[in-house]
Amino acid sequence: MSYPGYTPTGYPPFPGYPPAGQESSFPPPGQYPYPSGFPPMGGGAYPPAPSSGYPGAGGYPAPGGYPAPGGYPGAPQPGGAPSYPGVLPGQGFGAPPGGAGFSGYPQPPSQSYGGGPAQVPVPGGFPGGPMPSQYPGGQTPYPSQLATVAQGTIRPAANFDAMRDAEILRKAMKGFGTDEQAIIDVVANRSNDQRQKIKAAFKTMYGKDLIKDLKSELSGNMEELILALFMPSTYYDAWSLRNAMKGAGTQERVLIEILCTRTNQEIREIVRCYQSEFGRDLEKDIRSDTSGHFERLLVSMCQGNRDENQNVNPQMAQEDAQRLYQAGEGRLGTDESCFNMILATRSFPQLKATMEAYSRMANRDLLSSVGREFSGNVESGLKTILQCALNRPAFFAERLYYSMKGAGTDDSTLVRIVVTRSEIDLVQIKQMFSQMYQKTLGTMIASDTSGDYRRLLLAIVGQ
Repeated sequence: MSYPGYTPTGYPPFPGYPPAGQESSFPPPGQYPYPSGFPPMGGGAYPPAPSSGYPGAGGYPAPGGYPAPGGYPGAPQPGGAPSYPGVLPGQGFGAPPGGAGFSGYPQPPSQSYGGGPAQVPVPGGFPGGPMPSQYPGGQTPYPSQLATVAQGTIRPAANFDAMRDAEILRKAMKGFGTDEQAIIDVVANRSNDQRQKIKAAFKTMYGKDLIKDLKSELSGNMEELILALFMPSTYYDAWSLRNAMKGAGTQERVLIEILCTRTNQEIREIVRCYQSEFGRDLEKDIRSDTSGHFERLLVSMCQGNRDENQNVNPQMAQEDAQRLYQAGEGRLGTDESCFNMILATRSFPQLKATMEAYSRMANRDLLSSVGREFSGNVESGLKTILQCALNRPAFFAERLYYSMKGAGTDDSTLVRIVVTRSEIDLVQIKQMFSQMYQKTLGTMIASDTSGDYRRLLLAIVGQ
């Protein structure tokens, strides 16, 4: 799938990611006394994750270092870059096009590199009226990064008292019926780290396992969502990967979504947790469940060894763009290993610069070239890496949209993304969702789900 909305002009390099001093502090392997399989049997409670300096210990370090490219008024269009209908040559992408047949390209908000609040686009604030739902070619555009500081919708609760919360949950489940609203009020307003402490307090106070009690009171999607919220973040990723490869068939989209979007630190923690909790080697499982170029890409990803130096080398970007062109569009057949090598090793800011250099050189963007040269899972994996280099929140917004679009809902994907991004960048994901699909994430969740499950999802998303 190509992204005509992807602007091939130059973006400023991102400052450091992950932010300095925000390295993850996951517990060392072997400190999750979970039995194999999920949920735990026989009362093995999840232990409290050690407290850390950022919300949701055991969560992902907030990718706060991705500033957003703002508008580019007057930026000249690179020679031969694909032009939008109604855009005059040399007219910047930041300026609203005036031609007929195009109701206005959204202007990114002005960019600030400080640690101030994220820039929120005003609904309907697109030049020339509402943003068109379909761009030429029928594709939704892939916008450039919007906000400067990534934020989650869930923050640690002030005046947190684990014992008081444990008592509220006990009362909500005691006697006839369950007070789901009381459970929602606690769970949706505590960080992952705080939930681990509630779990430990519950066991200390009542000699019972909170997870087993919740399982006996809940069912279906609501149960899956609550249990996901009570798992330490690293364990939830490891469990999702195990689940995706267990039994007949493999859920390749889950493998791509987790392995191609996480930081080195997160991937190494996931690999260790996978070994300690399930007694299995993640790389071996990937090798036995996938094959060919897709297998090689995922094995590269699970090394957690991508360059994370945030300085962009323009010369290398130019050389890499040339190599990618010669490995794909510029020859008969495709040299897949060249794509794998560059996309698996370069930092995300470096890849972004490479994409810009490629557009200038090849007169088409790298995403569409990958679509022409590859197919199936390896195409999805490579595109995911490029989309994360361009705009990570937009990638997750797109995944959320397709989890609910059409008949039926892919609840596992909906739950997984809402839970895993709730303390990282769900605010930005919501902004991108509104910009890309002209409806809010909350509206779509409300029309696709029901009951307590809907109420809890909306409480996390923060409508």
